[in-house]
Amino acid sequence: MKLDNIEHVFFDLDHTLWDFDRNSELAFKEIFEKQKITIDLEDFLQVYKPINFKYWELYRNNSVSKEALRFGRLKESFTALKFDTVDATINLIADDYIEYLPKNNHLLEGGMELLNTLKDQYRLHIITNGFEEVQHKKMKGSGIHDYFETITTSEEAGVKKPHPQIFQVALNKSGAEISKSVMIGDNLEADIIGAHQFGLRVIHLSSGGQTVQDQYPQVQKLKELLNYL
Repeated sequence: MKLDNIEHVFFDLDHTLWDFDRNSELAFKEIFEKQKITIDLEDFLQVYKPINFKYWELYRNNSVSKEALRFGRLKESFTALKFDTVDATINLIADDYIEYLPKNNHLLEGGMELLNTLKDQYRLHIITNGFEEVQHKKMKGSGIHDYFETITTSEEAGVKKPHPQIFQVALNKSGAEISKSVMIGDNLEADIIGAHQFGLRVIHLSSGGQTVQDQYPQVQKLKELLNYL
């Protein structure tokens, strides 16, 4: 079951190591209090999460800009909840979110323990579609930045996962050989299929604990990665 001849381990960040859902909820809680938004947070998140996912899909496919993503996901969520607010307030919330989000530093269960186990055995790297200015703050705030030799963002690469160019940029930065590397992530299309088609070995961290694709090695918890590494 162990993967042979691996020297470089490439991780996605959000939803893979960094607990995006928990940290996002904490950010919105603080922002709603600051901006006096009177929507029940749980009701908001139930509407917001699928809308946010949709906008990230559009962003990944270059169908919306970063600015349109930040504004549109909030505007559409408030509209769906019939909460009347002006665009200026939405822009303030969007700006606050980028500021507050990386101040919350929870990792997924077992994240730090996993990195401590792997750091002396492999060379570790990040490949992320997240925004350049936010991802480094997240990693520094959660105490994991220094575990990684390289961090490749989609803004730096000029393309987003699953485009093969971002994986090539990451390999070039790290000096890794493709045959000695593995990609680990939660998003089937962006992280797993994209990396596999590029030629990397992959391990899928299945969100929600459900098996969704038999073709690829799959784990439901971070600690289970040690069955492969």
